[in-house]
Amino acid sequence: MLGDGGETPTRYELLSMVKKHSSSLKNTTVDDEQDASDVEMDPSFWHDILDLYFICGRESRGRQDDDLIFFVRKLSLHGYGFNDHMEGIPPYFVRRWAPKLDKLVSENSAEVDWRRSFYLNLIAHTSFTVTVAICSHQVLRNHQTGQDSPLSPIYKVVKTVYASPSRVEFHLDSKKEVETIPAYPDICFAVDDFDSTFDAVVLTETDHCYCVLLNAHDGAAFPSEKTSPDCSSSNTSSLRIDTDSEKSKNTKLTLFSGFVSYQMVREAYDAGKSRFGSLLLLGQSAGKTDRLYMKGPGGRGEVEVAVSGVADQSQQPSGPSSPVHASKRGFGIGTIVRKAATVASVAAKHAYAAAAATRSSDEEMLPLKCCLMSISLPWEHIAYDLMFKGSPPVNL
Repeated sequence: MLGDGGETPTRYELLSMVKKHSSSLKNTTVDDEQDASDVEMDPSFWHDILDLYFICGRESRGRQDDDLIFFVRKLSLHGYGFNDHMEGIPPYFVRRWAPKLDKLVSENSAEVDWRRSFYLNLIAHTSFTVTVAICSHQVLRNHQTGQDSPLSPIYKVVKTVYASPSRVEFHLDSKKEVETIPAYPDICFAVDDFDSTFDAVVLTETDHCYCVLLNAHDGAAFPSEKTSPDCSSSNTSSLRIDTDSEKSKNTKLTLFSGFVSYQMVREAYDAGKSRFGSLLLLGQSAGKTDRLYMKGPGGRGEVEVAVSGVADQSQQPSGPSSPVHASKRGFGIGTIVRKAATVASVAAKHAYAAAAATRSSDEEMLPLKCCLMSISLPWEHIAYDLMFKGSPPVNL
């Protein structure tokens, strides 16, 4: 037993214990020799794990949200689901880190779901990057059929993103401020500066595919085997040190990977609003920029993309920015917008030159700019992959 003069386990050992008591994430039966179900349903176990992992064992990595601790409210507390939010009560609350867990939650302790709170903090304190790339459809097909061809993108952008139980609602054609609403049990990875970050991501040929990857690579889900929490006063009586801890897993995991062809994007863009199986759903919009929602493989996860046709700069006089970029002024980006418009202008000229060289006489090639706005995934899927996924990451 811990808390009785025993050695405090490391984060690596703690995570190994959590894996052994996370059978519900795998949706499989537990080994007969392990009575994990009792432990997994024991709130005191998860209370102590969260205390050791995020209160006593907090590791500063220079990230802005390192001192935020998330607490998920019990699902049955008010007799409604997470997404109902009766009387404006969100499914979670946030506190800034303090050395004593019980003081953080105080009178709210009885309403905390300690198990879900641990997983939410594990996700929120892990580091993620998103890769957006333009790839050849033929190259992707070769890769999927097992050929030894590398996934060499035509163009790519890598961006650091942060996991949040809140969703950011962007208003593409309005100067209204963006809204932040609860997303949990989904986890949202938003790109606030999507219009400038992905301004040069333009599909210019029918063979082009728009690819999105979400990778986890550092932080709470990738603990060191050596660092131990420093928490001599914690009540850790429900925890045991497991000497048979699993060895470290991959240092990078792909949590989401998907692509959509130019033709599918173009058809959705032209249609105004239409659904293509589980891949694309075009949202309503009143301006030049359309909001598309791409479902991941098997319907897992959702990617929100702002798609706009790129104007032919060779047919327009220099001067004011084209209507394609009008929505940017609503975000108050200033000089960044002007620089981004210059990049887009160059990209558009190349796009139309490439389109003119490849299109047939009866087909008009419209270059499409695709700006990733957000990725959303259910927390259970993320937690499962962080715990158990063993396949190698997708590299672009």
